[in-house]
Amino acid sequence: MVIEARDLLWLLLPLAAASGWYAAHRDQRRRSSRKDGNLSPDYFRGINYLLNEQPDKAIEVFTQMLEVNTETVETHLALGSLFRRRGEVERAIRIHQNLIARPTLDKAQRSQALCELAQDYYKAGLLDRAENLFLELTEIPAHAEQALHLLMHIYEQEKDWDKAITAGRRLARTADGKLEPVLAQYHCELGERALQTGNVTQALASAMEALAIDPKCVRASILVGRVAAMQGNERDAIRAWQKIEQQDAEYLDEVIDEIAAAFRKLNEESQFMLYLREVAARRPGMRTLLTLSELIRARDGESAAQTFVAERLRQQPSVPGLKRLIDLQVTQDVPVARESIDLVKDVLGQLAAQQEGYQCRQCGFHGQALHWQCPACHGWVSMQPASCAVSLVVPENRTDVDGAKAAPVRGGRT
Repeated sequence: MVIEARDLLWLLLPLAAASGWYAAHRDQRRRSSRKDGNLSPDYFRGINYLLNEQPDKAIEVFTQMLEVNTETVETHLALGSLFRRRGEVERAIRIHQNLIARPTLDKAQRSQALCELAQDYYKAGLLDRAENLFLELTEIPAHAEQALHLLMHIYEQEKDWDKAITAGRRLARTADGKLEPVLAQYHCELGERALQTGNVTQALASAMEALAIDPKCVRASILVGRVAAMQGNERDAIRAWQKIEQQDAEYLDEVIDEIAAAFRKLNEESQFMLYLREVAARRPGMRTLLTLSELIRARDGESAAQTFVAERLRQQPSVPGLKRLIDLQVTQDVPVARESIDLVKDVLGQLAAQQEGYQCRQCGFHGQALHWQCPACHGWVSMQPASCAVSLVVPENRTDVDGAKAAPVRGGRT
């Protein structure tokens, strides 16, 4: 981040004043023969740099003038923090390391300097150094909560979910905010990792632990169902997935195809249709309704499916639903202006594609894949399906964030 010289002038004037006072005070002690108020030439040189819009040189001069003692610690801390915010992490690290090396610091000043240095390392991507300092700070009550928060961020970047759980549990005992949903996501990460390696027992255990921590964890129910399906227990899988409607009905669309496959394996497609009709009465997602319309088409014909979709569109307007209705009309081969219908169909297909995917409730990030942690703002369980019930009328103040890029995640050990 670049700060204009005129902006830095206001930030540095207090530092300049403090430097001038300190220089005068030191000069008075060392040279009592001089008149009171004599200032060091370095002070005027620093002021001259400021007036000539050379803030970097001014900062360097004032830093050299300020010897570290109990009276200037706060100034050094503020200066190091300023460097870090400007992106000059190396200079911030030098200042804070120099502070910590001073034997004259009291415990509170040293712990504050450690906290600042740990944040410098974190900003620089030196995660193992930052981790070591934050672990030390967790034993200091004044800094424990902040240190645990940042430790969780470090472990998230490194995908060290066991350590993230340990830090999160410690933080949950001291912090006011509810961490249960985040801790449940950490257990789901472990469960999905175990499932990828074929360890279904561990995957199920992690999913059940997540549900014990957060009974509303949709991701854990999805994982429980998939483990059951892999083991050939279709009924258990269906029961696990059906719980999602009580947890957060928007996510039922995510497993509707898997529920359909499980019912087919049980040769109970009629039961599946009955289940879908029950769900349809409770304003489900569009994918669920389209699945039901396909079953109606297969059993009762195109006209019945068309009637069903048209009725649902009146209750729940959506672009995917309208596209489905046109598809059904075209398949009936009614002698109408087919070219016009094809054109409308293509346009609606493009609109539907734009409105598919997922959007973050917190920052507005839009993506085509479901991320349990938002790639942009890193919020957990903040991504929601964008096509559950997309209105045909777009509010004027809606911000279009389709195609937004995720913020880069800094990581790695040194």
